This record gives sequence, C-alpha cells and structure tokens, in this order.
Amino acid sequence: MSFWSGKRVLVTGGAGFLGSFVVERLGRAGVPDEMIRVPRSGESDLRKGENCVRAVKDIDIVLHVAGRGGGIGANRESPADMFYDNAAMGIQLMEAARLEGVDKFVTVGTICSYPKHTPVPFREQDLWNGYPEETNAAYGLSKKMLLVQGQAYRQQHGFDSVHLLMVNLYGPRDDFDPRTSHVIPALIRKFDEAMKSGSGKVTVWGTGKASREFLYVDDAAEAVLLAAERYNSPEPVNIGAGFEITIKDLVGLIGRLMGFKGEIVWDTSKPDGQPRRMLDVSRAKESFGFSAKTGFEQGLKASIDWHRTNEGKA
Repeated sequence: MSFWSGKRVLVTGGAGFLGSFVVERLGRAGVPDEMIRVPRSGESDLRKGENCVRAVKDIDIVLHVAGRGGGIGANRESPADMFYDNAAMGIQLMEAARLEGVDKFVTVGTICSYPKHTPVPFREQDLWNGYPEETNAAYGLSKKMLLVQGQAYRQQHGFDSVHLLMVNLYGPRDDFDPRTSHVIPALIRKFDEAMKSGSGKVTVWGTGKASREFLYVDDAAEAVLLAAERYNSPEPVNIGAGFEITIKDLVGLIGRLMGFKGEIVWDTSKPDGQPRRMLDVSRAKESFGFSAKTGFEQGLKASIDWHRTNEGKA
C-alpha cells in the first residue's frame, strides 16, 4: 500500500486481457481510479511517438503490458506486424518515459524470446544462447529488444527499467478468436463448437509432443505489481508457474473438463512450434516473492466457465 500511495500509474493495454487484471490489482492495492491511466488503442496509437509522450505526461510508474501477440498461426501470417508493432510501441514509450522522468518502467516480455533449443527449465542466463523458434522469432525478438533498451537506459541514464519474461497466459477474458488466440482459448472454443454442433471431432495442430507452461492471468498481474514494488535490477526475470504439460495431455485435460466424448484428430502438417517450454522461476521468488498460486485445473475451469458465459457477447 505505501509503495503505491500517491503514485500515478500508466497501464498500457489496461483494457486488454492481462492489463485489465493489472488495473484491478492496482485498485486492490489502494490506487484510486483517477490515478490510473489506461490509453485506448483506438484513440491513442502508441506506435506514434507523440501519443507516447502524451501517455506518460505526469506519470510516476509505467506498466507496459500492451503488445501484439497471438498463436502460431497469427505469428506465421503477420511476422512483420508482430515485430514492428511491439518494437515501435515499446521503444518510443520507454524513451518518452525517460524524458518525462518516470520513476519505474516495467516491461512485460515473453518466453518466446528464448532460443529454440534452450535447456529445460529455461534459465535467464540462457536467453542469448541461440535464435528463437522460427514461428515466433519476430515477436520474441521485438520484445527482447526492449530488454536491451532497458539495460542500456539503466547504464547510461540510471533509468529504473525491469523486464519480465512471461509464459503463455490463460484465464477469463482471454482472446477466443480462432485467428489470433493462443492454444488454451483456441482449444476451449474448438471443443465447445464441436459439442454444440454434434460433429464429435476436434482437429488440433501438430503432433501433440511439444510441451508448454501456462500461468493464470491474475497470478501474472500480481507478478507485475510485485516487480514494480520490489525489483530493481537490469537482469530479466522469468514469470511462470514452474511446470510443463504436453499439448497432447493439455488437449485431453481440457476435453475431460468440458465433457467432450468425441475424436481428437492431429493435423501433423501444421507446426508444433518450440519443442519444450518451462521456466526456472526461482529468481522471481527470491527477488520479489512471486510464486503462482492458482492450480491449473482450477484456472482452466474458470476459463471454460467464462467462455461459456460470455460467448457471443460484444
């Protein structure tokens, strides 16, 4: 409470998936609504420098949550947009924040910045030991450049910028659009549609052998606030739940939780993406006391319930 007292906070992407939970947690931390600024992408395009300057005016803390992301399909279709939009937003926003004299800048990065064949669990010191997995390299590298920028700004200007390497998130309010969604919301929607249509069949990309780690969105929001409060270092920090599950097991689990009794068809002509993903999350726990609290099945049930309740709502 004392850290946030009197602080004016900018939350980019604050109307989006993770950002909306960050805003709620700020409210629970005692930050009044009038002290939280949430620029809307339709009105304040942060790819334009002048909008970044306006966004950080009189701001004390920047929580840069905004980004253009998506699953393997979206990354393969629009790699240039992924790179430009994320880099342009982050680079210009950080420079504007530095010039404004912002006290703290927290960047939400991505596990996609890691090399394709990083030893599991991924450790922060392995971040530069190779090139990212090809299907999401443009996205991962655009975020990785913000780590470089933050470290350079800290070295030259004493700018307090920290970088979080976030795993795939899931939970209520996720993006369930099949064109842009990540694997969990995509699967929930596929199962739901198959059950409603009576088709009895769900097609899934890849072989099912790849593994992923997932973090419940409200836990991720807690990590963002804790990093702002307690972390002051140039070294990036992994933010995850510290477990991995194969896509095959994930599909089976979601199908069971949703009551699906039909057939799973694996489209092996489609890519698996990175072979394995799981983070070593010890630095986050040791440096600012973060550890995930939400059980995976509990979080999946909340995601499924939210989708079923809100499907088709504008």
